[in-house]
Amino acid sequence: MTTFRLIQGIDVIGHYLDLALRSCRRNKALTALVIVLMGCGVASCMVTYAVFRATSADPIPWKSAQLFVPQIDNFGPVHDWKGQPPMLLSYIDAETILHAAQARRQALVYPIHGTVTPDDLHRLPFMQEGDAVSGAFFAMFDVPFRFGGGWSSADDDHRAAVVVISMALNQKLFGGSNSVGRQIHLDRHDYRVVGVLDDWSPQPRFFDVSSAGFPFSHPRQFYLPFSRAIDLQKATSGELYCSADTSNPDLPDWDAVLHSECAWIGAWVELPTRAAAGQYLRYLHNYAAEQQRIGRFDWPPNVRLSNVRQWLGLYLNHVVPQASKLSLIVSCSFLLICLVNVVGLMLARFMRRAPEIGVRRALGASRAAIRGQFLIEAAVVGLAGGALGLLLTALGMAGVRLVFEPQIARLAQLDGSLVLLTFVLALATTLVAAIYPTWRAAQVQPAWQLKSGG
Repeated sequence: MTTFRLIQGIDVIGHYLDLALRSCRRNKALTALVIVLMGCGVASCMVTYAVFRATSADPIPWKSAQLFVPQIDNFGPVHDWKGQPPMLLSYIDAETILHAAQARRQALVYPIHGTVTPDDLHRLPFMQEGDAVSGAFFAMFDVPFRFGGGWSSADDDHRAAVVVISMALNQKLFGGSNSVGRQIHLDRHDYRVVGVLDDWSPQPRFFDVSSAGFPFSHPRQFYLPFSRAIDLQKATSGELYCSADTSNPDLPDWDAVLHSECAWIGAWVELPTRAAAGQYLRYLHNYAAEQQRIGRFDWPPNVRLSNVRQWLGLYLNHVVPQASKLSLIVSCSFLLICLVNVVGLMLARFMRRAPEIGVRRALGASRAAIRGQFLIEAAVVGLAGGALGLLLTALGMAGVRLVFEPQIARLAQLDGSLVLLTFVLALATTLVAAIYPTWRAAQVQPAWQLKSGG
């Protein structure tokens, strides 16, 4: 019995599909107009959503609740931004946090530049961007490797001349082969390659606290031990800001930088549980209180501990470009306008068939059958609108660069999920638009149509 009903249901749907296709052929102009409206409305939403999704996604969702940025106010309340401590740490505080080892892992990061000299004497040296990081950086952020891995804690302690390079730099220097154990010449020093990254470029670059103003910049090409970079006096290529009360604002030499209250180092700690996060926050508070007690700070402790989501929301709230937000709102409004017009077109389309509906009702068709027929017809039109919307979305992706900066535009990708979402949105909005016209069509009185000679 169940199988019979299933077969009967499939036959009914097949019949309704046949009626829908015939109706589309009879009303070509109205059908084409509805498809174009839905295609344009859906495409405008999908293009802007692709950009918005790329710029607002959690860059490390499986671990974002365990990674935290510690902040310590070494400037004082006069120089705070709305009561918030500086985003970066001074060298004094960064080194203390690193060696205190109060978290499961702790890592320090600051951006640097370096000149790479190829072994081939016919090739010119070239500048590359890199990061100075402590060894736990790679495990903390689950950095994938094509060859080798990160350096050891012993390498950190001994300021070893080791380096991790990107897949792109490995391709440029070694033709993409396994270069672990080989040497590269960087800023007049030789470094032994211990690892080659796989394709890794989280967007935004949330971990690069010192370059927060450029969250979608290109990935770094090499990584040196933090201790080695400090030993070589490699200056930061990111932000360095000092309070007005800094005793030596001109920072005449490297030693002055290290002993100043200027903030220029990003710090991250990995805390696997909420209890561990609470304990670490107490550690920060106690550390700041101790600095107050010894006279370094003359203000009450002001510390923060923000996980990745909080960090992106509070300190990098400019990550999602305003143009992206505004474009998404405008495109959704445009889709709503298209939807209203589609309602009117479908109402006209369905009510033109009132005589046909009256005859079917007189022959015994129920209102539910009429509604089912017209909803399936709307679904067919919606899928056609989705196909057109997908084509327009693909064309729109090519034009994203005209609206957004290249570093933002390159993030928008037409992947499988966006293709599926395009069809779902087209189908859903068309069915929503068809609800009222379908209800009106089902209310047609057969007696009135027969009496009028329809």
